[in-house]
Amino acid sequence: QLQFVESGGGSVQPGGSLRLSCTASGFNLSQTFIGWFRQAPGKEREAVSCISSPRGITYYNPAVNGRFTISRDSAKNTVNLQMTNLTPEDTARYYCIDVPMVGGRSCSPQPLHNLEEDWGQGTQVTVSS
Repeated sequence: QLQFVESGGGSVQPGGSLRLSCTASGFNLSQTFIGWFRQAPGKEREAVSCISSPRGITYYNPAVNGRFTISRDSAKNTVNLQMTNLTPEDTARYYCIDVPMVGGRSCSPQPLHNLEEDWGQGTQVTVSS
């Protein structure tokens, strides 16, 4: 079973930036479709972005499109989420997990497995002034 590990969260002011990283120990992420999700207090977990393999086709939630960028770093075996122009509405705990393929080549913004034990600990992002 894959165990995802997220890092890079923190507290920033509105307009700030953060770069989140996702890795899975002992597993080559470069061949896996990976998605980033977030969950704010009292809200359902929602998809933020995902990336396919090997073409790197991406999906973005309209709420983050143009501000967030998902990418792979094969040398470090990570999938990263660069977040810019952050707003208080981006405050949430962010998670990464494997996602399914759709349409033969694109990633689907939903978790491939969705039991609690499939999710990592996440990384907290707090945006406030």
